[in-house]
Amino acid sequence: MLVLGRSQVEALLDMDALIDALASAMADLSAGRAAAPDRVAVTVPERDAFLAAMPGYVPSSGALTSKLVSVFPQNGGTPVPTHQALIAVFDPYTGAPTALLDGTAITAARTAAGSALSARLLAREDASVLAVLGTGAQARSHAEAMCRVRPIRQIRVAGRDQTKAAALADELSAALQVPAEAAATYAEALDGADIAAAATHCVEPVIRRSWLTPGVHVTSVGFNPEGREIDDATVAEALVCVESRQAALAPFPAGSNDLLQPLRDGIITDAHVHTELGELLTGSKPGRSSDQQITLYKSVGVAVQDAAAAALVVAAARERSIGAEIALE
Repeated sequence: MLVLGRSQVEALLDMDALIDALASAMADLSAGRAAAPDRVAVTVPERDAFLAAMPGYVPSSGALTSKLVSVFPQNGGTPVPTHQALIAVFDPYTGAPTALLDGTAITAARTAAGSALSARLLAREDASVLAVLGTGAQARSHAEAMCRVRPIRQIRVAGRDQTKAAALADELSAALQVPAEAAATYAEALDGADIAAAATHCVEPVIRRSWLTPGVHVTSVGFNPEGREIDDATVAEALVCVESRQAALAPFPAGSNDLLQPLRDGIITDAHVHTELGELLTGSKPGRSSDQQITLYKSVGVAVQDAAAAALVVAAARERSIGAEIALE
């Protein structure tokens, strides 16, 4: 069995290839060719945390995997990531375990790649100002991924900690060769932004309709069982896209409070969830209808994304003879 650590996974995972691989996986999921049951989880109440399991199968990628991911928000501000994961890879023909990968890097990359794919499908072609809400690993990955799909010329970073926002802005400027600056507030970062990427653990919404410019594309990947990232007015007005209706509207730990709460309160109906990524890709549902329309991609993370990413990493590792081989017998 091939074993790959985090630094190896990061070196092997190409963001452009990943975005394309996710496009195939999401089209397969919407068409019923791929499988990703709702994730299950055990909670760790003492730490306001949980451990989730996410199996997925993507026949077109030859990918059969299961991810175990822990979400420990209280790790924020420490050297230990809030999200940590392992991905086990199995042979889809025999069921034999063939690889074990660090899943922390894959989770960050595939989540950002999914948001970038949504921007490729829904953001205006000329979108050039990016607001990044959050200062963690997801914020960093989202900035990198968005620059791959749209002509980003300016990045604004906002978070609860101004020092961290400034540090991330400096890091992004150097790494991406795009001017980046820290904004004093979320509202300031969003003012005039063409794309807004929210990756926070906030309880109160960091995306509010009154802060948004017409025509903005919003991506939201934050998850907090006690709160939400997007206010009701934004959800109600936007064209809403998800990875999977089943996943997004399922109860905890699979679904999104950003959609479930306005559904519960009668602000929207199930039909307001306009499309899945895969439906946009196959053309079965239309996308943006005007330059002024607000579009929203709400991500909850689905296992076919992990499977597609893991398949890319394993293939690259075997091609380049990277990783350790161990015997389970």
